[in-house]
Amino acid sequence: MCGIVAYVGSGSALPVLLEGLKRLEYRGYDSAGVAVLAPEGVDRAAASPPQVFGDLQLCKAVGRVAVLEDAVAAAGGVEGALGIAHTRWATHGKVTEANAHPHVGESADGATIALVHNGTIENYAALRTLLENKGHAFTSETDTEVLAKLVAEMYGKVDTRSEDVGFSRLEHALRLALREVTGAYAVAAVCDAEPCTLVAARKGSPLIVGVADGAYVVASDGSAIVSHTSRAVTLDDGQVVRLQAGPAGSLQPGQDAPCAAGWVRPMHTTTLENEAVSHEVADLEFELEQIELGDYPHYMLKEIMEQPATLRTCLRGRVDVREGRIVLGGLNALSRELVRAKRFVFTGQGTAYHAGLIGEYLMEDLAKLPSRATYASEFRYRNPLIEAGTVIVAVSQSGETADTMAALQEAKERGALALGAVNVVGSTMARETDAGVYLRVGPEIGVASTKAFVGQVAVLTMLALFMGKRRVMSQADMETYLEHLDRIPEHVASLVRQSDYIKGKAAEVVDRDNWLFLGRGYNYPVALEGALKLKEISYIHAEGMPAAEMKHGPIALIDDGMPVVFIATRGSQYDKVMSNIEEVRARGGRVLAVATEGDTDIERYSDAVFRVPDVPEPLQPLLTVVPLQLLSYHAAVLRGHDVDKPRNLAKSVTVE
Repeated sequence: MCGIVAYVGSGSALPVLLEGLKRLEYRGYDSAGVAVLAPEGVDRAAASPPQVFGDLQLCKAVGRVAVLEDAVAAAGGVEGALGIAHTRWATHGKVTEANAHPHVGESADGATIALVHNGTIENYAALRTLLENKGHAFTSETDTEVLAKLVAEMYGKVDTRSEDVGFSRLEHALRLALREVTGAYAVAAVCDAEPCTLVAARKGSPLIVGVADGAYVVASDGSAIVSHTSRAVTLDDGQVVRLQAGPAGSLQPGQDAPCAAGWVRPMHTTTLENEAVSHEVADLEFELEQIELGDYPHYMLKEIMEQPATLRTCLRGRVDVREGRIVLGGLNALSRELVRAKRFVFTGQGTAYHAGLIGEYLMEDLAKLPSRATYASEFRYRNPLIEAGTVIVAVSQSGETADTMAALQEAKERGALALGAVNVVGSTMARETDAGVYLRVGPEIGVASTKAFVGQVAVLTMLALFMGKRRVMSQADMETYLEHLDRIPEHVASLVRQSDYIKGKAAEVVDRDNWLFLGRGYNYPVALEGALKLKEISYIHAEGMPAAEMKHGPIALIDDGMPVVFIATRGSQYDKVMSNIEEVRARGGRVLAVATEGDTDIERYSDAVFRVPDVPEPLQPLLTVVPLQLLSYHAAVLRGHDVDKPRNLAKSVTVE
């Protein structure tokens, strides 16, 4: 949701900013903009960017980054070695050029500040009224413009007397402004009076600083900086960073660190209260090749096809078939506390919630522990009962989901032991939990989650087996599950090879606007996930539900030719599901079934059958979801939609 890229260094800012915005397109957005500080000697009038504020050159556009790129080119380009850029997902105000970032503010002494922001400023209305009374005029409906003007207001109040090398009024003004703000934010700001300085801050929204050769690149996530550097610092909540770089001699030469075309200063990080903070530069957990599209038409298809490999990585070193055990190094320090656990709560949103629901089934079945899955957005506003021995498991791909983070914090405050099942190393959730297990599925670019979901289910399966062996499970049963789990990647490889067959069956029903997805037991959450995938990218209305629930109302929806997708694998409720299929057929519904290999009976009752290998019921969701992912993908493509950038959606939802 939204994206920030910012640059200060010895090179040209614009190419870095535009490339970074393209890398962040997967996060979801509706408009984009860029601001670059023009260097001395540039004829601003000749450059004629769409907007000029002081020495800042601004260009904004509604639509894709390509539209912004064309607008910048038509304006003659924007030059400079300091700049900020943003992709906006509308929250406050409509999708208009005026509401797009960056936003600007002017201080009492004429300095112009440009600012980009992810998150929401909850008290922006009161702040706007205050600033209007002080003479600031607003041109947008956004909360971000309020923050830009607030920083400009504070800029004039900063005491310029300082012995701090590289002292920045902008840094101090941002710190003062953020003390007045209620809400979540990731912010990057520049000022035309400080041509070598970029400042950034975060609270509740991710922000990292890439440390490159002779430059710093700030971004919402690593995909925007990985082509420039593999080394980065992750900012923590409540931290402000000052980054300075530029031509030799711009600041005190004695403090300069040499680089190819000038100098860079060590980053200066503080809290909002101006207390110094140390930081650790770490290697990014992925490489550029992992976020390249390659020969695939869409990232979503690429990520579906990657699932055999990513599952092998997820399971490697954790499923020890030879010794008959699960090895989860991230939980070693808490193993005794986990053995004493009395209850598990799984929380997440969207796809992650569906994985958590499977986790509930797994924990109760394999470890005999009372468990429940709950939407994080509901949990955080209830008065949840957290008894002694409660373990909360936060499930998230990004590790930054605002609702899930808030639910996690609520449970921790009430005494729960907090675990995480997240994909992004160093994310807020990974740092806030007591322990956790990384998914290790690599970066996921497609907005509709696929490989992260199977990674989440795989991790929760291992967690349930880990707990089950320590509580109730025999060694023989453990070894049986591990042998099957170890073969899951090769089974998934056989499933993705059905893509063309599934595409053909999707073409037969893609014109229908209402679908049902039905399953029982472990495959009920899979039905929910299948319906969500279809909604997200094809815009077909779909409902997922327990198969038995159909008779209690939804059966009224079924008419001649309505697609009804059943997860009808062999298991404890197979006969019940077959009865539900008969009920749908009697009313003219068109049945698409996910069934077990070797089941010939189901062909007589179905219009299409997608087969999966025979595995124990607790492991079935790792397989049964794959045909549904491909079905949704092909339905969306056949309808002519951009599956990687579905309308109104964002990859990481960091606001309420």
